[in-house]
Amino acid sequence: MLALVAALTLTFTEDPRQLGWIVALAIAAVPAFVARDHHILAPAGRFAEVVVTGLAAGSVAASADAAGQVNAGFGAEAVLPYLAVPLLTAALHRRAAEGAVLLGVAAVSMVAGGFFPDPEGDPTLFQPGYLAACGQWLVLGVIVTFAAETMRQLLQPPEPTPQPYAEATRLLTQLRSVARSLPGATLDPGGISEHLLEELRAVAPGHRAAVLSASGGGRLVVLAQTGAERVDWETTLDADSAIADAWATQQPQVASRSQARTHQSGEVSSLVVPLVAGVRTIGLVILETDASGAYPSVVVQQVTEVTGPAALRLEAALLFDDVRSLATNEERQRLAREIHDGVAQELVMVGYGIDNAQATLPEGAEETAEELRTLRAEVTRVITELRLSLFELRSEVDRNGGLAAAIAEYARTLGTSAGLRVHFTFDESTARLPAATEAELLRIAQEAITNARKHAGASNLWVTCTVDPPYAEIEVSDDGKGFADERPDGRYGLTIMAERAERIRGRLKITPRHPSGTTVAVVLGTPPRRDSVRDSVSAPEGE
Repeated sequence: MLALVAALTLTFTEDPRQLGWIVALAIAAVPAFVARDHHILAPAGRFAEVVVTGLAAGSVAASADAAGQVNAGFGAEAVLPYLAVPLLTAALHRRAAEGAVLLGVAAVSMVAGGFFPDPEGDPTLFQPGYLAACGQWLVLGVIVTFAAETMRQLLQPPEPTPQPYAEATRLLTQLRSVARSLPGATLDPGGISEHLLEELRAVAPGHRAAVLSASGGGRLVVLAQTGAERVDWETTLDADSAIADAWATQQPQVASRSQARTHQSGEVSSLVVPLVAGVRTIGLVILETDASGAYPSVVVQQVTEVTGPAALRLEAALLFDDVRSLATNEERQRLAREIHDGVAQELVMVGYGIDNAQATLPEGAEETAEELRTLRAEVTRVITELRLSLFELRSEVDRNGGLAAAIAEYARTLGTSAGLRVHFTFDESTARLPAATEAELLRIAQEAITNARKHAGASNLWVTCTVDPPYAEIEVSDDGKGFADERPDGRYGLTIMAERAERIRGRLKITPRHPSGTTVAVVLGTPPRRDSVRDSVSAPEGE
């Protein structure tokens, strides 16, 4: 553009001295060209270019009139094309406000340049050609400034939309690679939360701390907590509390009262820091100490510096849990459908065939009839086992009913099929465990109940469910024969239960029950310092 305006200026004016304006333009363009990303030098350079262009327009127009090459001020057309350079640069950097200011500066500079006198001594500003040239390039400048972004979007080719399954495959492949490269190759929300509390302990010591996350239904679940005593944290988001305020505003909240449902009176300082990933609040960190004014702004800033990176780690772990739960549930439903539509239907047909064979037996074939009756009873037993397996595959923890209700439903169903007397004892807090943890505890309880029904030969089954997040204990006891006559499939079931308990960082305990039978218990966390049974039910005989 400099070469073009230099050639036009020399052609219109026949005065080499006017090339001084081109040299001035080159000098003014240096900052914007060399330091194009600098937030001060680059805009300053563009302003200088606009000012020089406006002044040069008047000078070149007057000189062109004197040379007689172009009259009536049209000589300004030699320099004004350069006005597109700073305006287009600002538009490409998406600085519309700067472009608007540059247009205003350009108009003022053109007016100032218009006071250069023509050969008759009159200002060039009042010549129609000068006014037309300046007006034309100002209009073009407006188009360049405000239409460049729209034109860029129109000319940009649309990005191909990936197919959902192809995109899912790509993302899952990336997730697998990232998970393998993480420290300890873990994406466990509980472990990440405990590590976060350990980091915060060095920054802001306190008497109690917890990490909470959303569970659906407007409630929170406790992922991890520390303190000498168990704290019954507030887990509702519609209460008048610092927890609800921090979740809604995404800003740290300092309070002079405890965020627990029940807390002894006294001086307390609470700090609730939201864990924000992008624009979503995925959890909260609660710090409390038994002193007033324990969390000044300096401490709050130090805490947020720790929780900021942790929010992304926790979000990745929670998303991974969701993906794993979706995949597991889908696989369980698929297996249930295949068993129901395949093996189960075929066994029913086999049973019908045995019934037909029995009906057509000739008289006197008592031995064959007895064998067919035995075979028919075995087929009926296998079909019953398959139906119970289908029920187990399709059993889930209802987000409204809770873990205890799901275990009770399963125990009642299996107790009825086996003629067991089932006794329930529930001690379940209104707070909830994470969905993935509840699902694993349900599977462990199902396996323990199934083992008691199949292998123990028991008459009674005792099921105890204690949930006080993040603590939980599920205990299944029977009065059967214990492990004296252990079967390989029973041992395999115990291995599965141990693996599930390890996955949620729990402990599986298997002990003999006096005077007979076995007790299988899975414990998560440490028990609270209280002893209150909220709901205790003993089912009628046969249920």
